Amino acid sequence: MIKLGIIYGGISTEHDVSIMSAKSILENLNKEKYEIHEIYINEYGKWFEIQNGEKEEIYNLIWILKELDIVFPVLHGIGGEDGTIQGMLEMLKVPYVGCGVLASAVGMDKVYTKLIFEKTEIPQSKYQVIYKKDEKYYIRENGNEEELKIEKITNSLKFPIFVKPSNSGSSVGVKKARDVNELKLAIENASQYDRKIIAEEGIEGKEIECAILEDGNNIIASTVGEIKSAEEFYSFDAKYNIPDSKTIIPAMIGSEKISEIQNFAIKAFKAVDGRGLARVDFFVEKDTNKIYINEINTMPGFTKISMYPKLFEADGIKYQDLLDRLINNVLEKTKIDFT
Repeated sequence: MIKLGIIYGGISTEHDVSIMSAKSILENLNKEKYEIHEIYINEYGKWFEIQNGEKEEIYNLIWILKELDIVFPVLHGIGGEDGTIQGMLEMLKVPYVGCGVLASAVGMDKVYTKLIFEKTEIPQSKYQVIYKKDEKYYIRENGNEEELKIEKITNSLKFPIFVKPSNSGSSVGVKKARDVNELKLAIENASQYDRKIIAEEGIEGKEIECAILEDGNNIIASTVGEIKSAEEFYSFDAKYNIPDSKTIIPAMIGSEKISEIQNFAIKAFKAVDGRGLARVDFFVEKDTNKIYINEINTMPGFTKISMYPKLFEADGIKYQDLLDRLINNVLEKTKIDFT
């Protein structure tokens, strides 16, 4: 049997989402194929091994990880999706599911994904990057730094403006600003989560998501789904706490737009040097029907309501088969034979 470690929890604001994702994965894994080792990280960074529902603190983590054939780090956000745990597993030479160090780090940091998407000419909305230092806010442009004047943002971006921490996920810390006062409050709110903040011109239209699966030498883009948020935008509460949020799969945008989004999704995945899986999020503007990329998620949610497994299920790949493909792809590349 394959010794599979499922690592979940973590120190990020997405701790609870990670638990939900891991629970869903654990319920759907083929128990006859995998010897499952459940590893939990609490909010303070302590590691535990869970056996028969009992938690036992881990004191020799390296030994436990080295005994595994492969790890599935079901971790979202800082400390799990940002390249840190990927780097540790690389150093230990333990195979793992998902993107590598670079793609994970870049995908987590929205400022750097935007720079990469600009270089690869993937359309995105206008934005400004704000830095917080010594309780003051600054804008850096062309290597120069100047103290933030709110007019610098309002002169270059139209309301509504979305303000978000550069390093965060599941829309944690994201606010929609309709005027200058809301913009100031949104910047202050985002700075509680990261010293780097993005102010981004809002796009009125459809929120669209596309899942990516690396299967052997092929990169597969799923059909696309539309988010119908119960709130003004797809916030954390709208994703996980408000049942009125809905998804439409496939999105009602026509086959040509679906194909265009799939191509952009694969392009974005390659641009960050993605591996294994990702979910790429887009907007389709209401008046122009133009596509704008929003972000890439290198370890998307795996809960029962998450778009990543639902999109591939719509393409005929069942949840359990999807997990097998993700795991087997890594094992094949690392040439581990279990026959």
